[in-house]
Amino acid sequence: MKAALLFAKDDIRVQDIPRPEIGEGEILLQTASASICGTDIRMLKHGHPYATPEKPLVIGHEMAGVIAEVGAGVRSFRPGQRVCIAPNYNPVSSRLVVSGEGHLDTGYRALGIHEHGAFAEFVRIPRDAVLQGNVFPIADHVSFSAAALVEPLACVYNAYEKARTGPGDTVLIIGAGPIGLMHAKISKMAGAGKVIVNDVNPERLAIARQLDASFITIVGDPGAELEKLTGGQGADVIITACPVAAMQTRAIELAAINGRVIFFGGLPKGASVVPLDTNIIHYKQLLVTGTTRQSLRHFQKTLDLISSGVIEVENLITSTHSIAEAKAAITQAMATRGLKTRIAFEV
Repeated sequence: MKAALLFAKDDIRVQDIPRPEIGEGEILLQTASASICGTDIRMLKHGHPYATPEKPLVIGHEMAGVIAEVGAGVRSFRPGQRVCIAPNYNPVSSRLVVSGEGHLDTGYRALGIHEHGAFAEFVRIPRDAVLQGNVFPIADHVSFSAAALVEPLACVYNAYEKARTGPGDTVLIIGAGPIGLMHAKISKMAGAGKVIVNDVNPERLAIARQLDASFITIVGDPGAELEKLTGGQGADVIITACPVAAMQTRAIELAAINGRVIFFGGLPKGASVVPLDTNIIHYKQLLVTGTTRQSLRHFQKTLDLISSGVIEVENLITSTHSIAEAKAAITQAMATRGLKTRIAFEV
């Protein structure tokens, strides 16, 4: 089968490798759609300890497809079934796993991060992931490309729960990439009165307006425009959907009294110590938090939102490539051209 393997920093190669063999309790997924995430880009730019020249890694963790085989003892699934996969699973139980937050456990494993992932024609779904409930059937009317986007939308939904966005809120999203626009879609779903999308990239802001004419866009520093839009009150919810330290500092300054600030985009190593004026947090009574990854509950919820048509995600896809073009696809995503880039397979 063809697969995109990461050997080291800036070294990804499409090669023919053996089709995975599955064991008891495992599932073999025939990939139909796999989308490219910022994590994949960072792994290529900076390298990853689980991807070495001696043991290259098939990256990619946003996936949907058809079950090709089931191992002995698998009774809940059958070959030919359309599914999407939550990539994070826990080989060992813990207090966090029991509480439904196994995605925060330091011992978690992830397809495309620790095990071979989605940028391949077939993916082995380990027994621990199958038993934990990481395989989700998808309805016939849901496309594979939409189902592969359940994973990033579930991460966004995790942040939405922390933000407690409600009817009439003014929401400022800093970053107009695919994740930022998912935040915008979720905020509108929640009844936000104003959904403001901010970026330094005019092209992405233009795409945001095309997706939804109700989105208010601001290019560059949002301070002056936000003041006009809110009568000087600031934003009730601010989400930093970008890896820029200065915007975390700025978010605190732009928040309204009793505002909620979500640090969603992680920062590069060595740049994550950020100056915050804690008096602003104190006197405005701000809630400042961050979120990462998603639980299986978040995954199921967002699959339901997509299946029911409450949220459309397929219009975030602006580029489709074959597995042979995987390197070019990741390079395009790295250049922030368009929005979501995906790899499509024949099934």
